[in-house]
Amino acid sequence: MVFNDMAIYEVISTYPKLFLLVVSIVVTFFTTLLQKKFTNQSHLKNLRQRQKELQKEIRSTKDPKKMGQLNMEMMKLSGEMMKHSFSLKHMMTTMLPLLILFFYLKELMSPILSSWIWWYIGFSVASSIFIRKKLDVA
Repeated sequence: MVFNDMAIYEVISTYPKLFLLVVSIVVTFFTTLLQKKFTNQSHLKNLRQRQKELQKEIRSTKDPKKMGQLNMEMMKLSGEMMKHSFSLKHMMTTMLPLLILFFYLKELMSPILSSWIWWYIGFSVASSIFIRKKLDVA
């Protein structure tokens, strides 16, 4: 891979984990913003609240039949939350740019840091938790 500016490549090769941290924070921030824009946040929060209520009921009940009914309702809620969280608009606006980014990162980072994908995933998970909390995304 040829870079026009070798100084950038030197910085990336000197601090590859810092570079991946910055990239993962930026990517996570923008994908979280898109998710917030394209999903019904109030509906997802209501579903999550109902899930918490069901968890409390499950912990407090001793009746296996009632526990089974509550678990079935939990599974339905989980399916509905997943359906709403992965909206088509959100997937379409993020999928292609992320694929292009990952192919580029693979070319750039593989010679420098062989385990770059694991570092990226770790940084993304950590930054996602923080960013989702700060942006109040369900």
